[in-house]
Amino acid sequence: MGSAARQPLFSFGVIADVQYADIPDGRSFLGVPRYYRNSILVLQKAVETWNNHGNLKFVINMGDIVDGFCPKDQSLSATKKLVNEFEKFNGPVYHMIGNHCLYNLPREELLPLLNIPGRDGNAYYEFSPTPEYRVVVLDGYDISAVGWPQDHPKTIAALKILEEKNPNAEKNSPEGLVDVERRFVKYNGGVGEEQLVWLDSVLQDATESKQRVIVCGHVPMSPGAASKAALLWNFDEVMSVIHKYDCVRVCLSGHDHKGGYFVDAHGVHHRSLEAALECPPGTYSFGYIDVYENKLSLVGVDRMQSTDF
Repeated sequence: MGSAARQPLFSFGVIADVQYADIPDGRSFLGVPRYYRNSILVLQKAVETWNNHGNLKFVINMGDIVDGFCPKDQSLSATKKLVNEFEKFNGPVYHMIGNHCLYNLPREELLPLLNIPGRDGNAYYEFSPTPEYRVVVLDGYDISAVGWPQDHPKTIAALKILEEKNPNAEKNSPEGLVDVERRFVKYNGGVGEEQLVWLDSVLQDATESKQRVIVCGHVPMSPGAASKAALLWNFDEVMSVIHKYDCVRVCLSGHDHKGGYFVDAHGVHHRSLEAALECPPGTYSFGYIDVYENKLSLVGVDRMQSTDF
């Protein structure tokens, strides 16, 4: 492409796992430092950088806007505060729900706050930023032990999966589970049958329209790109739908804070993004993606690794 490189079809901003809370710094269960108050500064820097870029079509937030340790009486105000920071971006912002969002607020409160165009509490949707491209946002907590009312069929289905697959009394613990079986913990979730059918129809339509597709979901969809304990419960089912078609170029996710990159056997790229929450003060993790006819290029800032797909 040389010095006269073609302009991208469009570009968009990305950030993952801001997990803000107005509490002192802490550590993850694995001992990794977490900077709960600093993460809003990472987001502010991201928005300022995206606005200065001047040519980003939209921004996508990969979920977990507020941390589960946020005091419950502040859940609503903290979520509103973060949404307000995102809205300082000069363009559309697309959100998805993560487990930490659901620890704070039930779906019926969360979806309107995040402007997620879901129906019946579902948080999956798609949009087309240009005629050549479709962006699909999956709801990885469609089948989940958090977020739905306790007596909801989806909660009951999730608890049954955890009961069958995870013998630990503490269902957030993967203790004793081996390899990809480690994903059967309460902080992950699954994609339900209805959503799988919807995904299939969107990908079929995109194929017929000769569109390329970017799939986004909070929870990673490939063990090559994330820890085995941070995978979608039925990533195999989701990927078997995606692999039926040739239109999906990349699957983007958050959730697994260290980040990861993998190209699967079908040539689909998987990229889990480094968390804003784990940035020590004065460091950052966000970026933007340039989308070309035949490739995508993630331009990462600081702790977010640049990657070509």
